[in-house]
Amino acid sequence: MARIVVERSHNLGLQAARTKADKLAERLAQEFGVDCCWDGDVLAVRRRGADGRIEVGEDNVRVRLNLGILLSPMAGAIQGKIEQSLDKVLQA
Repeated sequence: MARIVVERSHNLGLQAARTKADKLAERLAQEFGVDCCWDGDVLAVRRRGADGRIEVGEDNVRVRLNLGILLSPMAGAIQGKIEQSLDKVLQA
C-alpha cells in the first residue's frame, strides 16, 4: 500500500482555499473517478482502491491519499498529477 502526501502553502485565506479545493476535487473526480464529501475543512476523497483527504487550512492545503495494492505501482504518476493539479488550481 502506497501513501501520497502533497502539501502546498498559499495566501488565499480559508474560504478561497476551500473553493480551490472544490476545483481540485472536480479534476480528481474527472480524471480518477473519486467521490468527494466535505467534513468541516476536510474534503474526503474515495474510490475503489484509494481513499484520502484534502485538508484545507488558512495558509496551506494538504492532500493525503492511500493507494491500494493495484494502484500502488502508479503512485509516482498519481502524485505527479496531484501536484500538477494542485499547483494549477492554487495559482488560478
